[in-house]
Amino acid sequence: MQIDIVDFVAGARAARGVAVVIDVFRAFSVACYAFDGGAHRMIPFADADEALATKHANPGWLAFGERHGKKLDGFDLGNSPYEVTLADLRGKTIVHTTHAGTQGLSNARGADVVLTGSLVNAGAICSYIRSLAPTHVTIVRMGQAATERSAEDDLCAELLHARLSGRPYDTSTVRARLRSAPAAQKFFDPAAHWAPEPDFDLCTDVDRFNFILRLAGRDQPHPWLEKIAL
Repeated sequence: MQIDIVDFVAGARAARGVAVVIDVFRAFSVACYAFDGGAHRMIPFADADEALATKHANPGWLAFGERHGKKLDGFDLGNSPYEVTLADLRGKTIVHTTHAGTQGLSNARGADVVLTGSLVNAGAICSYIRSLAPTHVTIVRMGQAATERSAEDDLCAELLHARLSGRPYDTSTVRARLRSAPAAQKFFDPAAHWAPEPDFDLCTDVDRFNFILRLAGRDQPHPWLEKIAL
């Protein structure tokens, strides 16, 4: 199995084989918590206006969206896993747009399979990939605003690479390592009301979920994430 690690939108566009698009803080942690809370479907969008227009055309749907971490006007929720755990999402379809993660999903068109990447379901991701027995895996780190590397996405990529390569990886220090990460500081800033402190623990709860999120309907105008339990 060849494993490549690439970055940002350009990396997503170059991805081949099985692509794992990582966004730990917070898009794909949010997606996992949403499905765990009973969401029926999530539809990722690169463009915020298109996401909101789709929600308005489907009044029963919900819209999650952020830019620079903050909730977008007109959206039901921003990008906080803690807020997601408090919402009733049972049976809901959700449109979702973020500054980094959903940009990667929308641009990984050359890959055969596209998965979301996060710490909360890292073990399930590796198990699922091994079941596919691919010759090529591309790990895409979306980083901070899809423009600069981030400690949390780098760590997640290291974890996935190690496990896919059959090497052990010590996850006991993940929270301690990431607590000082630049992107984590907003969670401990009382002024950053859009990034509540519980988000940090929720995003760094390694292997919490035993399911993966795969991009389905890729030949349709609006592909969606589907939950596959392992």
